[in-house]
Amino acid sequence: MQGFVSKKMGISFNIDVYLPPGYQRSTHRFPLLFLNDGQDAEALQLVARLQHSFLQSRLSPFILIGIPAIDRMHTYGTGIQADYKGRGSKARPYGYFITKELLPALQERYRISQTPQAHTIAGFSLGGLSALDITWNYPHIFGQVGVFSGSLWWRSEAFNPKFPDANRIMHTLLKKGPFKPGLRFWFQTGTLDEKEDRNNNGVIDSIDDTKDLIAILRQLGYQDIEYVEVEGGEHNPGTWGRVLPQFLRWAFS
Repeated sequence: MQGFVSKKMGISFNIDVYLPPGYQRSTHRFPLLFLNDGQDAEALQLVARLQHSFLQSRLSPFILIGIPAIDRMHTYGTGIQADYKGRGSKARPYGYFITKELLPALQERYRISQTPQAHTIAGFSLGGLSALDITWNYPHIFGQVGVFSGSLWWRSEAFNPKFPDANRIMHTLLKKGPFKPGLRFWFQTGTLDEKEDRNNNGVIDSIDDTKDLIAILRQLGYQDIEYVEVEGGEHNPGTWGRVLPQFLRWAFS
């Protein structure tokens, strides 16, 4: 879908559509995966990994939609507010674009399942934060989310060493609840995602932020949460691509 225009954002996206084997011969409706940072498909070895997973019969057929990032620091973020530097200012209209513009257009063109449980969104780093935020804001549309090395440090105020874990926007949002039934969560971090340890507890921030958020979800009552920590995993498509098949099996086994 080249040149798909979001009227809400005033931006044209070149959307990549990956159809599963047997789609043309089938009359069934298929689950759907939206993937932020679709421009990284080559670095992720996305096509090869999909083909291998399907050939090994490890996945139920699904349709994958790759959405390239445009103005990434402002498009990805949290819809409730921008961060303390004003980044993520387009996150709310981006969520609208995904759910109210792109999804209906895809449903008209392709045989896509209608239920939230059949709709998944995932992303990497800031794209992972965006995927989680959209799922939380649209639980009637998305039932599953994958967060690879999510930028869960996203803050409403500048870092304060006296309160190192304060003002994380996504954590604050989830603490307010409420419980939204039916949601499933998958998180990944790498032990070499970064070197920062702001609260000096011996755990890098990306792992801390992820585990803190999982704890909040469990307090809300969520049980269907998968956490994958990759020893030696780095903050790059190389690591994310290697763990991608594991996520796909979780989502579409």
